[in-house]
Amino acid sequence: MSSGGRFNFDDGGSYCGGWEDGKAHGHGICTGPKGQGEYSGSWSHGFEVLGVYTWPSGNTYQGTWAQGKRHGIGMESKGKWVYKGEWTHGFKGRYGVRECTGNGAKYEGTWSNGLQDGYGTETYSDGGRCCMDTFPAGAGGGGWVQASERGPLALGWALSVCNLLARSEGCAYPAGQEPPAQHGITPALCHR
Repeated sequence: MSSGGRFNFDDGGSYCGGWEDGKAHGHGICTGPKGQGEYSGSWSHGFEVLGVYTWPSGNTYQGTWAQGKRHGIGMESKGKWVYKGEWTHGFKGRYGVRECTGNGAKYEGTWSNGLQDGYGTETYSDGGRCCMDTFPAGAGGGGWVQASERGPLALGWALSVCNLLARSEGCAYPAGQEPPAQHGITPALCHR
C-alpha cells in the first residue's frame, strides 16, 4: 500500500514524498545532512529512478538512475562544463558530448569508466578540430593516435613506451631512436 509523508533522518537529512513498504516510492525529495545536496524525482522501492540531483556547489545531474547510481541517459552540469550522454554504473559511458559553455570547446565520442576512450572528435575554442582513435587498453598499452586539422600526426602512449606499436607503419620507433623530423613527432609526445 502506498502512502506519503515526511521522514527526518538522524543525520539531519530528510525525505518528503511517496512511500511503499517503508521505502521511498513514487515522487519525492531527499535532502542530505547539512545541505549536502538534494535529489528530486521519481523513486522505486528506495532507489532513484528519474530526477535531478543538485550538489551544494550548484552542479547538477538530470537523468536516469539505477541502484543509486547515474545510469542510462543524463546531463551533468559541472561549472562551465556540460556532459550530455550515456552513463554506466555512475560513470560517463559509451557515448556522449562534453562541452564548455564559455568557449565552445567540446569532446564528442565514446567513453569508458568516465574517461574519453575509443573514437571521438575534440573541437577547440578557436574552432580547430582533432579526431581521435584510441586503441583498446590491451592492444599496445592504451596508446592513442590523433589526426588534427592543425598539423601532423601525433602519437602517445599511456605506458610511455614508444615502440609498442612498431608494426604500424610510421607510427612507432624503436626505443631510443628519434622519429624523423618530417613527421612532426617529438619524444615528448610519447608521454601522457
